[in-house]
Amino acid sequence: MSPILWQRLEGAGLGLGGLLVAALASPGWGALVWLAILLAPDLSMLGYLAGRRIGAALYNLVHLYALPFLMAAAGVALGSTGLIAGGGLWLAHIGIDRALGYGLKRPTGFRNTHLGRIGRES
Repeated sequence: MSPILWQRLEGAGLGLGGLLVAALASPGWGALVWLAILLAPDLSMLGYLAGRRIGAALYNLVHLYALPFLMAAAGVALGSTGLIAGGGLWLAHIGIDRALGYGLKRPTGFRNTHLGRIGRES
């Protein structure tokens, strides 16, 4: 198997794991809150309004696996199910993105990622 396929499978596993963590933490949020938190990391795409380099850097920062892990760990340390679930949903977002082939962005353009080019070719 290619390394890209392995990374996509890893993303799928982390996506499912993140959803499981959020479900087990169960802070009692409704479906709309879950959906909003799952989609929130993509607000980092607004960084592209400041240019490709800044957009890629902001998007990549928000799409690193380490940050949701740290958020969930802080939740465990503080006894906060909200932080644990938020970290799990953030991790799920990143994992699902990776499983679908949406990788970390290159400064050459949004469609150029570490997993290859995304979108339709013109």
